[in-house]
Amino acid sequence: MLPALSAAGWSKDQIREQYSINDGKLVVSPRRHRRERALIADYVLEYRDDVPLAVVEAKRTSVDVAAGIEQAKRYARRLGLPVAYATNGIEIWEIEIGGNRHRVSSFPSPEELWQRYCGEKKITTDLERELILAPFDHRLRNNDLTPKRPRYYQRRAVNEALLAIARGQKRILLTLATGTGKTMVAFQLVSKLRESGWNGGEKPRVLYLADRNILVDQPKDDYFEPVFGDVVHKISGGVQRARQIFFALYQSLDSSRGDEAALFSQYPPDYFHLIIVDECHRGSSAEEGKWRGILNHFSQAVQLGLTATPIADSERHTYGYFGEPVYEYALKDGIEDGFLAPYRLRRVHLNVDMTGFKPEPGQLDTSGNPIPDQVYTQRHYEKVLAIEERTEEVARYLTNYLADTDRMAKTIVFCENNDHAHRMVAALNQANLDLVAHYPDYVCRITDDDGKPGRELLDRFRRDDTDEPVIAVTSQMLTTGVDIPSARNIVIVRRINSMPQFKQIIGRGTRLCLDIDKGSFDIIDFVDATVLFNDPEFDGPPLRVINDRTDQQGELIEREELESPDGPAEEVAEPEGDFQSGEGGTLPADDEGTVITDEDRVDEIQSRGTRRIYVNGVEVFVWNDMHYQLHPDGQSMRMVQYREYVHDRVLELKLSPTDLRTQWATAKSRNILRERLHSDEIGITEEDLLRKLDHPEADPIDLLINAAWELPLISRSERAHRVRREHDQFLKSFAPEAREVLDVLLDRFTEKGATELEAGALRVPPFRQLGTVRQLAARFGGAPQMHEAIDDLAKRIFDVA
Repeated sequence: MLPALSAAGWSKDQIREQYSINDGKLVVSPRRHRRERALIADYVLEYRDDVPLAVVEAKRTSVDVAAGIEQAKRYARRLGLPVAYATNGIEIWEIEIGGNRHRVSSFPSPEELWQRYCGEKKITTDLERELILAPFDHRLRNNDLTPKRPRYYQRRAVNEALLAIARGQKRILLTLATGTGKTMVAFQLVSKLRESGWNGGEKPRVLYLADRNILVDQPKDDYFEPVFGDVVHKISGGVQRARQIFFALYQSLDSSRGDEAALFSQYPPDYFHLIIVDECHRGSSAEEGKWRGILNHFSQAVQLGLTATPIADSERHTYGYFGEPVYEYALKDGIEDGFLAPYRLRRVHLNVDMTGFKPEPGQLDTSGNPIPDQVYTQRHYEKVLAIEERTEEVARYLTNYLADTDRMAKTIVFCENNDHAHRMVAALNQANLDLVAHYPDYVCRITDDDGKPGRELLDRFRRDDTDEPVIAVTSQMLTTGVDIPSARNIVIVRRINSMPQFKQIIGRGTRLCLDIDKGSFDIIDFVDATVLFNDPEFDGPPLRVINDRTDQQGELIEREELESPDGPAEEVAEPEGDFQSGEGGTLPADDEGTVITDEDRVDEIQSRGTRRIYVNGVEVFVWNDMHYQLHPDGQSMRMVQYREYVHDRVLELKLSPTDLRTQWATAKSRNILRERLHSDEIGITEEDLLRKLDHPEADPIDLLINAAWELPLISRSERAHRVRREHDQFLKSFAPEAREVLDVLLDRFTEKGATELEAGALRVPPFRQLGTVRQLAARFGGAPQMHEAIDDLAKRIFDVA
């Protein structure tokens, strides 16, 4: 193969062997994750470094060449290449992506393939060729000091934007999911433009715009300043013209001093050659948006919009201003490539959200004032009326969830407003006093009201090597621009009617953090936000969605796993105006970016000028929560009952009911079986069996057998009663003092289950009142005899079918 390429004129430097395309999709099992095989092309032919032209898939001579065709085609399509080759050393097949495939006698030369590439990409001018061939910048370093090289999709995004610039396009849009490196794309694009002749040989003046400090400080400090040095400047408070790469907040550019005009207007309209608008869906692309005047003033510049949020309706302001994206890399693409974390989805419904709350006649709020007589629903909660127990129930559910998974897992809770966040912190703090005693900042509020202390807490929370804070409660502050790779749980307790805001919130969890073994994340949705914004074309399906049902006391009785929705839900209109100010457009947004609907407008009129109503004494419990699981086909979702899940997993064990009861009877074999049930492949625990199958009176092994084979359930008390009745001679064979220990063991088994049939249980009450373990063993004639007696008792307990 290599001789054939060399004969066609390909140098060693132009042939990249074992070319890594992605990292391999992360597949999440009940407890851990593993990677699928990464996509690695046998060979990629490059015209210049980082300018790939074709993929070559090479097979052994004993293998049919056709075996490599689809593989080569798949790799080339991923890399955006027009042609691929498959060979077995005897035959060479050329595959035109989207076209013909045919056998060829030899490989084309580098110049031939470059001309074909230019033809496919419609590259006709010297500037277009110069920009594509300009080297990518490798001066940035990873933590291990290796060069930070752009990923394949980042190179494609940069090149598509450069071609649009070279062709005179003034408004350009790139859509890349949160966590996929929009800043890297912006950095590489600027670097290429600076090294090209795009601006007549002069270094272009660049303005990087955003609406939050963190959105300008992070790219400036981590990407641009380390490479470009003193030519980088953040505009703040005055005009500065002695630099080349500027960063600025809209707010700073729109400010003025005294009678001076706004700062942006003090720059000539043609001063900047390129303007990069980060999170461009947010602040300025709406025609009547608060900061649209800034972009209008610099209309002669090329304006590049970056967003993580696709908007399907091209009439909306982002697409209306910038046009269709020249390149898009979706969340589902990032998950498929293994660059982003897959997610599980848990939808939780509270009874008062499902049924609404109506005060009793004459009912008073916590201040002793009458509660206006009307039905309050989810849209009123925390804005017009706050139910204390609703906040406490969310805190209880989340605390139990973390106890079942990982109490130290970084978690972000999004509340309706800062007041709601304050009360949520209090409720979570109360529910976790045991941990708060050791970690005073286990739960904290991080909002715009918390000032410098809040920013310090945020800096600690963002780090993956800190123990606290663990739970960060916010309303709006953490929705965007904050890189938190260690976040494992995203909890939504705020109504969201804005697609961009929803995407940004979810994006807080999509970053991988394999240093702490974070390869997936969980979304816990209390307000059905994930139903409103189901977008499988962009997001891909969740790994699973859970539905938990509870009784009237709020205790979990059943868990179901739901089928994935067939397609996107009906879209809720996105705000037409400025994302933060709510100005402009026909569907205004509130100060946190949520669309104000007609119903909300009525509520606002009713509550305008009045205080928020606080209510307590309301019964609140989890109505149900839903669990979706990825179907074996790897694409669709299905809701399954937990009982069905247990049935399928138990049959995989290939053990009969008798085998299971026999292994469960003695402590040693029970621990072996327990480990097998807890494994990644099975993922069943005794706690889940008792809680989800709603038979706390039965032993886990009986629940397991009942779910798998539908055999009748036998309660623990019935098993103990049968032992006393049918194995009376066995019990009477022991001395009275030993029989007393066995009788207590039967009582403890009835109350607690098989875990009491182990020697370790003899160290706690009520056995402690009977004596030490050594003293109890002496009643049987020694420790071996005692262990044998306990195992014999357990065998008789579980011998009853």
